[in-house]
Amino acid sequence: MSTTATELEGVAVTHRTLEVNGIRIHVAEAGDGSAGGTVLFLHGFLELWHSWSHQLRSLAARGYRCVAPDLRGYGGSSAPPSPSAYTAFHLAGDVVGVLDALAVPRAFVHLATFRPDRVRALVAVGVAFMPRDPAARPLEAFRRLYGDGYYMLRMQEPGAMEAEFARMGARFVFRKVLTTRDTGAVSLSPEWWGPPDQDIPLPPWLSEEYVDSLAATFDETGFAGATNFYRCLDLVQELGADGAVDGGEGDGADQVHGRGGGHVVQLHGGAGVHPQGRAQGLKGDVPGLEEVAVIAGAANFIHLEKAEEVTQHIYDFIKKF
Repeated sequence: MSTTATELEGVAVTHRTLEVNGIRIHVAEAGDGSAGGTVLFLHGFLELWHSWSHQLRSLAARGYRCVAPDLRGYGGSSAPPSPSAYTAFHLAGDVVGVLDALAVPRAFVHLATFRPDRVRALVAVGVAFMPRDPAARPLEAFRRLYGDGYYMLRMQEPGAMEAEFARMGARFVFRKVLTTRDTGAVSLSPEWWGPPDQDIPLPPWLSEEYVDSLAATFDETGFAGATNFYRCLDLVQELGADGAVDGGEGDGADQVHGRGGGHVVQLHGGAGVHPQGRAQGLKGDVPGLEEVAVIAGAANFIHLEKAEEVTQHIYDFIKKF
């Protein structure tokens, strides 16, 4: 295990490289755990551990032990070449391996489907949960809903989407993806991207430093690891991970289940959606659901766009346990 130290706005961060499931997993850790719990942050598509910087810094300052890995295929973690190495089972195994390596028996984490015994409580931050139809293969369901041009379908050919990203340049990719308010059927299509030399101003909640940091990392690692997760959607269903991969807009935070007990709160972005309507639909699919919070005016990256509000929701929920 290699260890280095950095600082995140006055909070000490320890970086470790763990040997887990035959691969390397980079983990950033902050906080002493004096509040009595460990919070494990799992990032989504085209993000890294430091996408949780605000939450990690704030909750560490409140006494929680905060752990944020780069998922397999991302950043400082290994990127196995085979798309079949990116199933929900691999991800769950990596998370359990990280908990074991750090001697954490149970955490506030999004792992409740496979290992509820390792979950103290779950906060899911993402777009709307959509229960999967067990009678339909995920890719076919997306094809019926959105057509052949939908980005998850266009990602199925290894190397194709990665080549598109490379032609446009990582910095442009991140400026476009992070600032978009449109995650519909044409997302990530050639017409959606537009010309790569267009000027895309950043909103106040998104810094040039964050975009440049992401771009520099993905310029080095490439995008294969990130896109490989989407090449396992049908495979996960075939392997029998009922409910492990659900619809919505494809964000990893859509994997929201409380089977086996536990307590769940889900945070959504998106104005104009009534929280109670969301809650009623979710409670039939998510045992243990306590709350659905819709943060008005936010889009896909609500933990960045509404960082303080999301952090407060997380803290208010986990301090109950």
